[in-house]
Amino acid sequence: MPGEAALAVTQANPVGGIDGPLLTLVETIEALSHARSIDQIAAIVRSAARRITGADGVAFVLRDDDKCWYLDEDAIGPLWKGRKFLMTACISGWAMMNGQTAVIPDIYLDPRIPHDAYRPTFVKSLVMTPVRPTEPIAAIGAYWATVRDPTAEEITNLQVMARATAAALESARMYATLSETLERRKFLLRELDHRCKNTLAAVQSIADQTLRTAASPEAFNQAFEQRLTALSRSHELLTEGGWGNTKMRDILKVVFEPLAGLEGRFSMDGPDLDLRPENAVALHMTFHELAVNALLHGALSTPAGRVDLRWRVDLAAPKRYMELVWKESGGPLVAQPERTGFGRRLIERGLARDLDGQARLLFEPDGVRFVLHAPLSKKLVLG
Repeated sequence: MPGEAALAVTQANPVGGIDGPLLTLVETIEALSHARSIDQIAAIVRSAARRITGADGVAFVLRDDDKCWYLDEDAIGPLWKGRKFLMTACISGWAMMNGQTAVIPDIYLDPRIPHDAYRPTFVKSLVMTPVRPTEPIAAIGAYWATVRDPTAEEITNLQVMARATAAALESARMYATLSETLERRKFLLRELDHRCKNTLAAVQSIADQTLRTAASPEAFNQAFEQRLTALSRSHELLTEGGWGNTKMRDILKVVFEPLAGLEGRFSMDGPDLDLRPENAVALHMTFHELAVNALLHGALSTPAGRVDLRWRVDLAAPKRYMELVWKESGGPLVAQPERTGFGRRLIERGLARDLDGQARLLFEPDGVRFVLHAPLSKKLVLG
């Protein structure tokens, strides 16, 4: 089965010197990049989830209209593989309907648990997390044969795996849907394969680069989940638009949703521009990094700080181009960082390279400034 080889752990050569659950997360993402069906995804996730949580059993549950379908499991004893339950009658349904992770140290003390369904099993405690917090399409459940409080690390690792699983399921769904269109089947499958490989390659790169620069497993989990969420949000926007050209302003609005409450401290303005899907993703990821840095360390980390984003188009020049400026002010005193992390490399190189332009990230004393010059082309079109 594709992906099984990728799951094999080479204990003698841990990635970046880190082994255990953190390495399993990275290996699972690599394995999911080869998965092309829901069955393959379920097989990868059920095994990996047991390893990262130390659980006695794991169930992979799909949402099937108003029912929960227990598609697959890996456990010390039988659970509910192949069975379906009403969403309102099981804890996986609760997790998907509420978009929340259920942490239950003792199942017989929790009113959400259908006790009669659990008595024939070994289960005494569990964690059930939805796959995708917005409109979940599945859930992953980890079960233990003893009454216990799952650790914060076990819960976080399971949630990170659920994020990666969402992207793999979306890819598998797209494959299944497009393969039914016989007239365009060959062309669409080639295009889909290219897109999925690019997406999963991006996820692998994010995981690898974040792992290399993370100060601790906790820092890796936080940074990786934020970046994976940003990538997922950009893909949701592109899916809504049929993977055609997307307006730059719409992409930026999605990126800056977390800044909506900062009245008068953030502004953006510029003419309408459209980007191709792959360039839209690069734009999203670049400004996600700028926004996170501004909130954590830059102008928006202090009450008086603000950010202004402006872009303009010069049509008079021999080569028509866009100039974009991100300017922070009123924040803490800025100094040149001693080292270059993944986020900085992404800001300085990623979008500029994709748009055939040039970018500068300037650490000026009164605030960070990011300047991008890019030619108008098929990649960047005046709306």
